[in-house]
Amino acid sequence: MAAFKYDPKSLVADEFINDAEIRETLAWAEAHKNDAALVDEIIEKARPRPRPEGGCTCAGLTHREASLLLACEIPEKVERIFQVAEEIKLAFYGNRIVIFAPLYLSNYCVNGCLYCPYHLKNKTMPRRKLSQDEVRAEVVALQDMGHKRLAIESGEDPVHNPIEYILDCIKTIYSVHHKNGDIRRVNVNIAATTVENYRKLKEAGIGTYILFQETYHKESYLRLHPTGPKHDYNWHTEAMDRAMEGGIDDVGLGVLFGLELYKYEFAGLVMHAEHLEAVHGVGPHTISVPRVKRADDIDPDAFDNGISDETFAKIAACIRLAVPYTGMIVSTRETEKVRAQLLRCGVSQVSGGSRTSVGGYTEQERPHETEQFDVSDQRTLDDVVRWLMESDHVPSFCTACYRAGRTGDRFMSLCKTGQILNCCHPNALMTLAEYLVDYATPETKKVGWAMIERELAKIPKENVRRVAAENIEAIKNSDRRDFRF
Repeated sequence: MAAFKYDPKSLVADEFINDAEIRETLAWAEAHKNDAALVDEIIEKARPRPRPEGGCTCAGLTHREASLLLACEIPEKVERIFQVAEEIKLAFYGNRIVIFAPLYLSNYCVNGCLYCPYHLKNKTMPRRKLSQDEVRAEVVALQDMGHKRLAIESGEDPVHNPIEYILDCIKTIYSVHHKNGDIRRVNVNIAATTVENYRKLKEAGIGTYILFQETYHKESYLRLHPTGPKHDYNWHTEAMDRAMEGGIDDVGLGVLFGLELYKYEFAGLVMHAEHLEAVHGVGPHTISVPRVKRADDIDPDAFDNGISDETFAKIAACIRLAVPYTGMIVSTRETEKVRAQLLRCGVSQVSGGSRTSVGGYTEQERPHETEQFDVSDQRTLDDVVRWLMESDHVPSFCTACYRAGRTGDRFMSLCKTGQILNCCHPNALMTLAEYLVDYATPETKKVGWAMIERELAKIPKENVRRVAAENIEAIKNSDRRDFRF
């Protein structure tokens, strides 16, 4: 690996995620982690600044600068990192939290990943693949909960789960119109594939293409993926470039924290974001922060790189400072307590009411035999929506930007110019109104209508505020839905 030279503009994984550069970064960060003046300088650089023409701008941080903040052990500086992370989140995303649910299509998989129960050698887990009728039933169940945005998941198996199957599932999901329900955005989390297949996914109308790197440490990656097509580190790591070449504007990164030393993973993750910005002119649309969890024949204690809740929160805060315009996702892998902590670190999306088993949403009781991981936060979607509002966060089911073509650099432009409050904020309130009318419990309705009344007043433009209020009244008093700016 030492033969490769670091180059963020390279299309070769060993060059844009360069082992020598990461090691030099970590050594530099360790040497300077208690340099208070340097830490202050980097934190100050990361803070949002007002733009003369309106909105805010953030410089972001390099992987070296962000790694230094992650290494910093000065208590008051660490607290300042958390404060600035929240400042940045509020400056660009406001107090909105986007809500989604995963939908597991198939657990057939030919890979041998040591941390995932779907691995080929696991003979204790029943294998299941949803038919199109079963996909429809799952979508109806999700719509009855109130969901509008899904992330579909599937194991890698060219026989059971070819790209044609995934495309059929996407078509089926978008075709289901149940009562007042619709799934308006389908994000896709499937194995690395070809440019041609990414074009097919784009044509099918997907939102974000998500692929977790799992680990950026190449030696560990090869050991953790001993068999199957996922063993190819470069094919996997270079997937986002092929996705963007195939026309997908929005891509989502993530590592599985706990597989390798967290400081190494963090530096690699930020370097990947820098690479996408350098090559494609826009960074990742989202970054997910999952941790290894127990599942079927997987024991997370078998991996000796686990991290504490406090360190996990610090990682999230430093990601927010490094890549200020990127959405950050935390799933129901984490407990209610941890998710609450991460909300103040810059997280902008959460899952709710999730089931990680194939066909799980149509079951009365939560099934466990095909779960990909244990769900730590098992509250209903209604509980999560109410919890967010009671914490002064606006639950958003909005998918307007994707359907209006505001993706990639066009979404980033909206974010950077401060138009979130005139666009995303009213859209969030209108989708929240839909949820309250169609799905919410009486207790949640009471909290929600009070929040909408307060939040409407925050919309800067008078005509936008007026139209949003009129649309919300129409939602209350008719079956008209899907208003958006």
